[in-house]
Amino acid sequence: MAAATAQSTGSLPSGLGVCTSAPDIFYLPELVFGGLVWILVASTHVLPQNPQGWVMFVSVFCFIMTFLWFIIFISGAHKNSSSWATADFLYHLLAAVFYLSASVALAYVNVVLRPDTDLSTVYYLLFNVTAKEYRIDIAAVVFSYVTTLLYLIHCILSAIRWKSF
Repeated sequence: MAAATAQSTGSLPSGLGVCTSAPDIFYLPELVFGGLVWILVASTHVLPQNPQGWVMFVSVFCFIMTFLWFIIFISGAHKNSSSWATADFLYHLLAAVFYLSASVALAYVNVVLRPDTDLSTVYYLLFNVTAKEYRIDIAAVVFSYVTTLLYLIHCILSAIRWKSF
């Protein structure tokens, strides 16, 4: 009984077990919220000076990599080795750091361009940006921080799983 418990704590799930295991259950919410960040940022006006290009890179990169990672785990291609547990932890750490930096940059841009500043008046007049686009950017900031939190939780749980190998 103890051997079976020890073996199950240090194993990586495959197939539908990915949708029910503790750290891996976060794949789908990461994809949904990361996709929302990608869609919301892409639907607004982007200036060359602001860091929304970085936000787009992070959201697209993490969306594609998380989807590939999810497919690898679902298909069972990881072969339940400790190197995959290490890679899972490192990827989610990288994604959490990337998303945190993108979230902070996106929030900063929205603070600078809020409607009651002089810079925002020029921005709105020159580029015909509406208050609706500003609200979309605010929603992108919120979803970006939610995605950061999801990747951070996944990273912590993956680190715990990695240490159990």
